[in-house]
Amino acid sequence: MLYLVPTPIGNLEDMTFRSIRILKEVGLILAEDTRTSKKLMNHYGIETSLRSYHAHNEHKILEDLIGQMQGGNDFALITDAGSPGISDPGFLLVRACVEANIKIEALPGATAFVPALTASGIPCDKFFFEGFLPHKKGRQTRLKYLSELPHTFVLYESPFRLLKSLRQLSEVCGENRKACVCREISKMHEEIKTDSIKELISFFDQKKVKGEIVIVVSGKNNQ
Repeated sequence: MLYLVPTPIGNLEDMTFRSIRILKEVGLILAEDTRTSKKLMNHYGIETSLRSYHAHNEHKILEDLIGQMQGGNDFALITDAGSPGISDPGFLLVRACVEANIKIEALPGATAFVPALTASGIPCDKFFFEGFLPHKKGRQTRLKYLSELPHTFVLYESPFRLLKSLRQLSEVCGENRKACVCREISKMHEEIKTDSIKELISFFDQKKVKGEIVIVVSGKNNQ
């Protein structure tokens, strides 16, 4: 069996009892970065062995992992933060498990875009999750596509490109389109700011921004 186990995106208390139990019981934990995950394991007294599983090696070790699970081993997949497969490694392994008839259990838990979306004050009955935009090629094409969506859309961004993305959003969506910037979700310095894109640019241009960022943008038809 393969368990998909979400890990905290900030506050370590966001780990569920079930997630801790599963990580203690499985034979191996596949971790995006074993150094990062080791801190979480030590915090909860989890002694299960860790093995690296990330974008640079997932193709190479996929067949071996499937073979071990077919042989009766139970594995858990975790990422540095959040739910495996959401803008993080996981899809290839899950698809291979499905094709090999290996049972999969996806545990509910921390995902950055959900609290950002629900706390934004922007309509969330329908939304489009884009994740990270392309850095260069295809970026403007995607932004123009997103700007025409009738419902809310959600982006992930780094603090180094926040202002660039807000200015580009202003160009394609208009400076008065409502948006929300959420950063450091569930951490001590959590910040949620909802305003027009123009005002958000002005606000974040005056401060040094740290932490992972979620941008929620109102759709064309739900201003």
